[in-house]
Amino acid sequence: MNEFLDAASLILILIGAILCLTAAIGLLRFRDVPTRLHAATKPQVLGFVLICLAIALSLRSWPVVAFLIPVVLIQLATAPLAAYMVSRQAYRNGTIDENALLVDELSESSETPPAAGG
Repeated sequence: MNEFLDAASLILILIGAILCLTAAIGLLRFRDVPTRLHAATKPQVLGFVLICLAIALSLRSWPVVAFLIPVVLIQLATAPLAAYMVSRQAYRNGTIDENALLVDELSESSETPPAAGG
């Protein structure tokens, strides 16, 4: 059973490392902010979760699992939030090509409200 768990953890680390590598390559290769944010959040978070799962399988210790669960939950909570904040700021700065957007939900929020006096 130990050999099976060690092999499973090795495979999970390999897949997680490949996902993190593709995220890094995507950050370098993609040109605009939305695609870079997609590359920075989606495969990186999944790779991180797989590596943490592999660590838990490899060490086979409940204190390690108890430590890794909040780490993974914090990563799952903060990565999409950080990507959202970066994309919103890029939209406000004008670094996003608005013609490439299929749906522009922020167009109304950038207009000055009538009661604002401007």
